[in-house]
Amino acid sequence: MSDVAAIKALVEKNKVLKQEIAKIIIGQEEVVDQILLSIYTGGHSLLIGVPGLAKTLMVNTIASALGLGFKRIQFTPDLMPSDILGSEVLDQNRNFKFIKGPIFSNIILADEINRTPPKTQAALLEAMQERAVTIAGNQYKLDLPYYVLATQNPIEQEGTYPLPEAQLDRFMFAIELKYPTVAEEIKVVKETTSDFKHEIVPLFTPGEIMDIQHLVRRIPVPDNVVEYAVKLVNSTRPNQDDASEFVKQFIDWGAGPRASQNLILGAKAHAAVNGKFSPDIEDVKAVSLGILRHRIIKNYKAEAEGISVEDIIRKLL
Repeated sequence: MSDVAAIKALVEKNKVLKQEIAKIIIGQEEVVDQILLSIYTGGHSLLIGVPGLAKTLMVNTIASALGLGFKRIQFTPDLMPSDILGSEVLDQNRNFKFIKGPIFSNIILADEINRTPPKTQAALLEAMQERAVTIAGNQYKLDLPYYVLATQNPIEQEGTYPLPEAQLDRFMFAIELKYPTVAEEIKVVKETTSDFKHEIVPLFTPGEIMDIQHLVRRIPVPDNVVEYAVKLVNSTRPNQDDASEFVKQFIDWGAGPRASQNLILGAKAHAAVNGKFSPDIEDVKAVSLGILRHRIIKNYKAEAEGISVEDIIRKLL
């Protein structure tokens, strides 16, 4: 199949996939879109939302529709790295045997990742970056495709361990889940209080998802689009000589080069699912909020004046 035909097929399959997910997940189209873009590019996502917005159900449903294995890890203050990676145990013949932890799956839901200490958070780093884990000097490869979808509750921050910036940067998207509308909530209540259960039909195989990732990377990008993405990221850095007064006034730290890479990858995937064979500046703008949201650190002045990171990003677009 040519790349042109593959993109046309992806557009149709993506529509069917979203219809399949919508059987169970009502509303939240933007959130589902960003998770799917993340999966099509091989990135990871951080879901930020208050309890009860169906984060776990959403990830489970998407995993089922994609035909991928799914495991949920509830992060707690006493969770150890070996609890998620696995450990070596003595078998009945007095030989060491490696027992795989829950990290060995295609999609990992790291629930409330900020509730666990840094050493356990860091245990995810190698898995996220290298798609492998090292136990007792032995490296074990993870099954591909591999995604970490972590959740954070923005309300409760007492007694938690906020993710360091270096680890936040590993997530391609930071996706904000908002409350449903009244009409959506009425539909949710009707659906979840009846005895009817929807069956999700798997639409992909792991191999097909890997093919989509390679297809996205082959999409050509015009130089002016790459230049726009890099200049956008560069404009978030207050310590640059050409930084605007607005940025110097409200931002402590800007986004790094990984943001530029993710903007282009996200723009490619966004173009592909919309039937375009090459991304334009509008595709970069469409994915910029989710990609830059967690990479810009605003200062106290912005906090005091009620200026959000999203306001800053929209001002820079």
